[in-house]
Amino acid sequence: MSLEEFLHNLQFDIDKANVSNWEVDWEDSPLPYKLYRGLPVVPLSLDIPLTLEVSELPAKPNLRKVGHFLWYVYGITQLSQSIFSSDSAEQKTELMQSFRRFAPSGGGLYPNELYVYLKVEDLPTGVYHYDVAHHRLVLLREGNYDSYINRALGNRCDVPSCFGTVFVSTMFWKNFFKYNNFSYRLQGLDTGVLMGQLLEVAKRFGFAAGVYYQFLDEAMNHLIGISENDESVYSVIPLSVEPTNWSTNGSEKDGFVTSAELCRELIAIKTKHYVRSQRMKDYPMLIKMNVASMMDSPRLFRRIEGKEPRVNDGELIPLPHVKSTQYDLASVCRKRFSPDMDFVLGRISQSQLANLLQEVLATFSYRNDLDEIPFCHKPRVSLYGCLYNVEGIANGAYYYDSREHSLQQILPGDHRVSLQKGMSMDNVNLYQVPLCLHLAGTRDYSKMALGLRGYRIQQMEAGMLVQRLLLTASALGLGGHPLLGFDTIQSDEIYNLGQQGKTSLIQIPIGPYRNRPWMKGSLLS
Repeated sequence: MSLEEFLHNLQFDIDKANVSNWEVDWEDSPLPYKLYRGLPVVPLSLDIPLTLEVSELPAKPNLRKVGHFLWYVYGITQLSQSIFSSDSAEQKTELMQSFRRFAPSGGGLYPNELYVYLKVEDLPTGVYHYDVAHHRLVLLREGNYDSYINRALGNRCDVPSCFGTVFVSTMFWKNFFKYNNFSYRLQGLDTGVLMGQLLEVAKRFGFAAGVYYQFLDEAMNHLIGISENDESVYSVIPLSVEPTNWSTNGSEKDGFVTSAELCRELIAIKTKHYVRSQRMKDYPMLIKMNVASMMDSPRLFRRIEGKEPRVNDGELIPLPHVKSTQYDLASVCRKRFSPDMDFVLGRISQSQLANLLQEVLATFSYRNDLDEIPFCHKPRVSLYGCLYNVEGIANGAYYYDSREHSLQQILPGDHRVSLQKGMSMDNVNLYQVPLCLHLAGTRDYSKMALGLRGYRIQQMEAGMLVQRLLLTASALGLGGHPLLGFDTIQSDEIYNLGQQGKTSLIQIPIGPYRNRPWMKGSLLS
């Protein structure tokens, strides 16, 4: 199977992409977090602020503030215990325990890890791993690596002016053990959701951030000491509170180097970490995709622009302009909920819909290394939705035009029956959902410019938008449940995406929900 065919099957025929006769070995499941052994550690402050209502003024942080930032981005925020019946005949029950974070993850498996290069008070300058299990930093390399990171980014960022740089990696086994090859698609989305959370938290802490999707992979992995067969960096996010040169054009006069040349500058570090799994299986397709997506020279870096989709001449419905939603991010993160069978059909007002759509796409522009123009307002991921029981808007399928803040009708009617039939599992009752949104991207995932790396970048951008949707929905008192178990071909037909050269990337039902009968306690009490 070619890699292009593999990606096609991930989108349209997952059974062909996955290994046949796959059985999940739950008893040998990995930990949802990485545990290093035998390395120096730095405890982080447990005095976490309970509110994040307004953005702080830019100021160079100390170690205490960095710890608060990392906890809100990816720290363990909830311990969940569920009891289910394992054998109805013998009435046996089992306890399932999971550790949750503010950024959701498919199956609660959290395949990502955070590494940070920090230059702050009360901490030796160096590269660290964020140990979420103990809320502490683990020292991997001590020293100043400004020049190394800058050259690995192709001389496109003034790294010395940044107090920190975050490396978001993916550990392949952490969700491959359950989802098989489908985990490759899921890993990109999970990474994007985490990045979306990071950017939102950074705003509240007064940090400026920029996302680099293109960098010298082998050099970055070498810096933090990970093997491409197990784990790889997916994005690099410098953090600053000072005026910083965030360029999309590298300066060749400053000296372009290859990954191999950079790696020779640093001695490889050897570390030990605990995974828990003893019977790890091979995942050759994930390794092949990772290797084929890697970049070894800044001359391979490219920029691309988003394009408005070509839609039909259906009815154009302007939405009311509403004030930007102001909310306490900490409170919204705590109450964010993914309803399964807990959706309750309710009427959505036009102002609620307008608020949701406006907040998500109008504020989605962010600094990155793909846009020709910084903070470009032409997103590469488009927003579509099947609406039912929305005030003043006929039931139907629509495209949201963010520039005009309006809905473009594509196909009138109630599409809940076909959407429910397209679900691979009946874990969500779509008959009780007024908004079933779909994020769409180009079918070729900008392959001409970005190669196979374009696929994971597209998934990451979709994941970032998913997190923006979930947070805004939570602020409006609504629940959202991201789903990949849906019929992509069917949803593409509803929105006529084939003629636009696009496809549905993820499905997000959003609406009112009932509270579950559960007992909850705070980890911060």
